[in-house]
Amino acid sequence: MVFKRLLGSLGVGGPTVDTVLDPGPVLPGGPLTGQVHLQGGKADFEIEQITLELVARVEDERGDEEREGVVLFDRFTVGGGFRLAEGEHRSLPFTAHLPWETPVTELYGQPLGIILGVRTGLEVAGAKDKGDLDQLTVNPLPVQEAILEALGQLGFGFRSADLELGHVGGTGQRLPFYQEIELSPAPQYAHAINELEVTFLANAGGMDVVLEADKRGGLFTSGEDALTLFTVGYEGVEHRDWNTEVDAWIAQLVERRAAYGSYGSYGHGGHDGHGYGHADHHHDGHHDGGRRSGPSTAAIVGGVAAGVAVGVVGGMVAAEVVDEIGDAFEDEEDED
Repeated sequence: MVFKRLLGSLGVGGPTVDTVLDPGPVLPGGPLTGQVHLQGGKADFEIEQITLELVARVEDERGDEEREGVVLFDRFTVGGGFRLAEGEHRSLPFTAHLPWETPVTELYGQPLGIILGVRTGLEVAGAKDKGDLDQLTVNPLPVQEAILEALGQLGFGFRSADLELGHVGGTGQRLPFYQEIELSPAPQYAHAINELEVTFLANAGGMDVVLEADKRGGLFTSGEDALTLFTVGYEGVEHRDWNTEVDAWIAQLVERRAAYGSYGSYGHGGHDGHGYGHADHHHDGHHDGGRRSGPSTAAIVGGVAAGVAVGVVGGMVAAEVVDEIGDAFEDEEDED
């Protein structure tokens, strides 16, 4: 679906821009391709710059109340420096590479409730305008899919997913937010945890897998969060026994949390209260200790795919949400 917008600041008769992404989902760290179509107005215009901006709907749980807003997380220049003649139609193909930490929006063809958009910006003779906004669909990397598949096979069920503003301390996170995939516990771990949260922080060389489990409280104890980080590579994904490996991660998460008891000196870290206590870190190794914020409210979805429940976004179709993102951008720019 393409969302066309007349360039309002140029008035009636100004050029229009229409970006069409190539069909199909993209991958974190992979290429984003498509074409920007320009239609000339009722006069000649100098097209100074054409940009693509990646935006996301993100929750902010810092402070006393939960808020939601739109965050720009990358920007590419795809053209400019030419004259668009009156009534001229011109198409500009582009290729841009997504950040490795780009969130996953769907699994096995089912949306997770994560909304990303690609906004086209046009700068004409010193005047900037919003252009149009297109929905971005992102599939998991093979290693991400393998880990989620293993969790589903182990009996964990999908609850929801969201993007939260802030940084996970002790990691190389680059984006201003991170994705949490919230799972109900497998039966064999239901006695120990209420919920498992999974965060993938990918980079060119490998990926950190952050696992957070909120611990069930006893009669005289309150529930606590346990947090552990594992690092995996991209090679040989299809040759690994992910069910056994991921099950060992969960068991270690539960056992080590019980062994350490309370957080002690680890506590909170980072500007948003997300941090780790530092332990040995190596390839396919782990960090543990520290904590980040607890689970947040996100769209609850239904359906089942390969053992992990997924589905549609709480009754709101993706196109409507992308329009909502566009409106939010307009409000922010009006305030500026």
